[in-house]
Amino acid sequence: MFKFILPHTLHKAGILGMNYRNYEIIGKNNPRHLYPLVDDKVQTKQLAIQVGINTPELIGVIDAQFKVKNFLALVKEKKEFVIKPAHGSGGKGVLVIKKFTQNYFRTASERVLTYNQVYQHISNILSGLYSLGGRNDVALFEEMVHFSTNFNRYSYRGIPDVRVIVYKGYPALAMMRLATRESGGRANLHQGAVGVGLDILTGKAIAAVQHNRPLIRHPDTHVDLMGLQVPFWKEHLLIAAKGYEMSGLGYLGADIVLDQFQGPMMLELNARPGLAIQIANQKGLYHRLKEIETFPKNLTPEERIEYVLTPQKA
Repeated sequence: MFKFILPHTLHKAGILGMNYRNYEIIGKNNPRHLYPLVDDKVQTKQLAIQVGINTPELIGVIDAQFKVKNFLALVKEKKEFVIKPAHGSGGKGVLVIKKFTQNYFRTASERVLTYNQVYQHISNILSGLYSLGGRNDVALFEEMVHFSTNFNRYSYRGIPDVRVIVYKGYPALAMMRLATRESGGRANLHQGAVGVGLDILTGKAIAAVQHNRPLIRHPDTHVDLMGLQVPFWKEHLLIAAKGYEMSGLGYLGADIVLDQFQGPMMLELNARPGLAIQIANQKGLYHRLKEIETFPKNLTPEERIEYVLTPQKA
């Protein structure tokens, strides 16, 4: 964790603050009319498919309360599925069902829910309980990701994901978020997940934090987090870079998971990614963003990744 407390010291270290991020980075690079493309997960998924980004299959949607009673019909051909709000954030409202019958549903965290509990959860999604601004929402049903066995020792039950901050089409910083017992199997830092800073060149761990405090071992599995390295790293970065063309956003966060059978898959994009990634990397964003502003323009996503993966550019 950063030990600096004086503002000028933080600035010298390149720490990007909330106000600067909001007004100088997001305000000048993310036109508000583009926000729905990433705030609505249905639109995001459709755009991803159009530009050839691998993403979990959409099983169906429920967009009205009277349709909730028919939710089993959507998943009758599936053995597992995920329910999530189309306008949710921070993993709120996501329900992962790994096994079910007509009456009982087992979640990824081994909770057993009744039909009525799942019905109520979907109804809550539609009423806006988990949505941005509390507005009425849509419930998405999509295929479940089978996370890579490479991460078996690094995450407690839940699916780990990689967050890549992309600026003007170039990867700036990256981290992996690992679920813990405290986070309830969710890869959400605010709920107690572990954030592992990743080297942009290699995808190897360079630092790790929980609740903004540095640590070396996972609090539940006790594995040495510094041994973590993300496979198919170049493919992760390419998915993130394509998010720039896909959304038109100059500053975004791309959330990517590694499926055991289908490789890296984009879960979602975020037009207002948080700043905790700086703590996970023990490195500020400010100087990195200024460096990226000097990088070549009008390159393809593939060319941008090749450029950034040269050692002197990382």
